[in-house]
Amino acid sequence: MKKLLLPFLVASFTIITAQTPCDSGMAGPYPCDGYDLQSHLSLNDLNASSGNDSWGWTDPQDGKEYAIMGLDNGTAFIDISDPVNPIYLGKLPTHTSNSSWRDVKVYNNYAFVVSEAGGHGMQVFDLTRLRSVASPPEIFTEDAHYGGFGRSHNIVINEDTGYAYSTGDNTYSGGAHFVNIQNPLNPVAAGGYSGSFYTHDAQVIVYNGPDTDHTGKELFFGANENEVVIVDVTNKNNPQLIANISYSNNGYTHQVWLSEDRNYLVVGDEFDEQNIGFNTRAIILDVSDLDNPSFHFEYYGTTPAIDHNGYTKNGKYYLANYKAGMRVMDISDLSNSNMDEVGYFDTYPADNNASFNGVWNVYPYFGSGNIVISDMSGGFFLVKSSEVDVIDPVAVCQNYTAELDANGQVVVAASSVDGGSSDNSGSISISLNNNTFNCSDVGTNSVILTVTDPSGNTDTCTAIITVVDNLAPVIDCPSDITVAFDAGQTYFILPDYVGDDTVTATDNCFAPLSIIQSPIDGTQLSLGDHVILFETEDPSGNISSCSFTITVVEELSTTDFEFTNGLSIYPNPSNNEITIESKFEALTTISIVDISGKQIYSENAITSESFTLDISSLSNGIYFIILNNKVTKKIVKI
Repeated sequence: MKKLLLPFLVASFTIITAQTPCDSGMAGPYPCDGYDLQSHLSLNDLNASSGNDSWGWTDPQDGKEYAIMGLDNGTAFIDISDPVNPIYLGKLPTHTSNSSWRDVKVYNNYAFVVSEAGGHGMQVFDLTRLRSVASPPEIFTEDAHYGGFGRSHNIVINEDTGYAYSTGDNTYSGGAHFVNIQNPLNPVAAGGYSGSFYTHDAQVIVYNGPDTDHTGKELFFGANENEVVIVDVTNKNNPQLIANISYSNNGYTHQVWLSEDRNYLVVGDEFDEQNIGFNTRAIILDVSDLDNPSFHFEYYGTTPAIDHNGYTKNGKYYLANYKAGMRVMDISDLSNSNMDEVGYFDTYPADNNASFNGVWNVYPYFGSGNIVISDMSGGFFLVKSSEVDVIDPVAVCQNYTAELDANGQVVVAASSVDGGSSDNSGSISISLNNNTFNCSDVGTNSVILTVTDPSGNTDTCTAIITVVDNLAPVIDCPSDITVAFDAGQTYFILPDYVGDDTVTATDNCFAPLSIIQSPIDGTQLSLGDHVILFETEDPSGNISSCSFTITVVEELSTTDFEFTNGLSIYPNPSNNEITIESKFEALTTISIVDISGKQIYSENAITSESFTLDISSLSNGIYFIILNNKVTKKIVKI
């Protein structure tokens, strides 16, 4: 919506919270054609003075649907998994001040919110928090914030690339401001485009349409006040204008959305109805040749109401038509310049005048077929097509292997088991009867995938989820040590390092674990170096091992202890150089032996407390470094 023209007319309607069929052209007090009212929450229910944008999120874990609605004082989150009994879960308050303009989109289970409020920037909210709201409605806090711009009119997200595009903010002359959101909790500035000046709204896609010259490119279709622009934003450091196009009777180029075959672009002009006086108009551009877009035809609606945001889905165009409510047009035959209204739901019964009140946005993309309508003065509406569909979807399963994590758990998304389920409506939601597994489930598990179409018809299939544990145990050994002969003997008796918990092992699934020590405890170790090996195996066959070296000397003096305790070898492991530092005694001799005892390096003329040794030529493996002919330490070449 153009921000300088917003006279609010607050209407007072009956609050309806349960399903109301569209009967004889009315659903309660609301005019309708082909769409039933599922439920309604007033602005009072949402503790707000005005409403604006809306979007939606479907939880990939269980298929539950959530509506998101922008308000003057924040962003509301509503559980619509029971569409006739929605639950207002809570609100994310505005980052700064209240504003009539707020916009929200979703990427990778996070909501991204911008506003025209000064200094607002972009809020990031983790939508998975909605799974466990104990006492709704809650006041939420943002999980991250991006301050690369202040106020912003709109946000566009390309979910295929993980980039957000702020439009109409205070950077890049009001053009697109690029943000990398691939890590949602750490948004990173990625440049921008100012070449076409102010952009009010846009759609960004990875192009897969008829113009093969641009296949695979990331393209920005912008509504730029008095024209439409097409920009290649694949290279964020060097965006390139492909084409721009204007049209007659321009009032304010407000919003654009592509047809699903990418041949046409539906353009909404926000001021033409009010300035010129005709009925609701949509401009359809032919963009089958992106370098040479052209005017195709104009559609005129059934009322004089102003058009706002519109979206395409399954051959239909869902339009937020302000005072005329939500209007739905058949656009399956745009090639022959045909576009006809096939249904509507009017949330503003008072009139259909060309002024700014009523429906701000619609969100038609839920698999259930439920459609969110956000009304500026009427609040939140949830509607659904009255058309009865008795054809079941077709469930197709595929088997899946799931690996347990370090906590011995794994959650399997229903999409991992879906093998290409479908429905005649073009939309489905999917869920599993069991999607959470742990160590007790190692092996094969039978699960049921349920596929539901927008009319509630279902089909099921059975899949096998094989749960595997591929994580090896973690085994811990002590550092190398130097010991003396046992009293009165010429050897050192090896202790039971497993029994006394010197060497331990842990696993993500199994406890306790058996550890094998080699040589076994009680072995008599003679003078010299001895590698003590330890190995453990979990029931899934994952094996881990560790070792340390015992250097046996005839008698360990006080100075020997001091020398050992003052040694430092780093980095260890290393692939290039290691540095040896001695705190209490100068280094005089250094030699290196491999695990078989073969000497491969010797240095006998050292008089320094620090020495750097190049080991880059050694093969990867374990070696032993003998210092001053009395202390042995293990080093690892990687």
